[in-house]
Amino acid sequence: MDQIIEKIKAYPVIPVFYHDDVEVCKQVLKACYDGGIRVFEFVNRGKNAEANFKALVDYKKEAMPDLTLGIGTILDRSAAESFLALGTEFLVSPIFVAELAETAKANNCLWIPGCMTPTEIANAMFAGCGFVKLFPGETLGTGFLKGIKPLFPNMKFMPTGGVDVEENNIKNWFAAGVTSVGMGSKLFKQQDGQYNLEEISANCKKVLGWATA
Repeated sequence: MDQIIEKIKAYPVIPVFYHDDVEVCKQVLKACYDGGIRVFEFVNRGKNAEANFKALVDYKKEAMPDLTLGIGTILDRSAAESFLALGTEFLVSPIFVAELAETAKANNCLWIPGCMTPTEIANAMFAGCGFVKLFPGETLGTGFLKGIKPLFPNMKFMPTGGVDVEENNIKNWFAAGVTSVGMGSKLFKQQDGQYNLEEISANCKKVLGWATA
């Protein structure tokens, strides 16, 4: 678990992605990897989530063994256990659910719950979580983080939702004290229903550069 946290600190941009087509998933994963990404969050948001995640686990073992691959949008213990069995290396949720803290602990797996209020962050802290997802990030903003961070000096934060491929946006989040950022649709813009894989790689490089400058 500590090893994965250190990996996130070293590569603090985490793409957040789902697609029904497994080949698209593989192409996007590889494009992110080629852009320097080493921590990736697939999300449990569609009918093929389990099958596609298993395929990505196999693909990354073969082609990208140094990539850390986790699963997001985990809402209950059953989903967590299903993806743990498929080989997820970490769990992410948009909410805080106490039973997920227990499941993660029992499996020695990093769990990053989603929190929106100081009370939710405190509940996560008391449940043993040292890393939380600020969600939705664009609603909370950097001012919120600056305001609550002194209350939780040892907590690590990752905003997700609205984090943009824009230098000031990225630098402002890190200046406010985040450990990492989760990036979804802003990183994966489509044109005519297609992803520009070269642009995804280039954007990953840019954002990683800003995040680690």
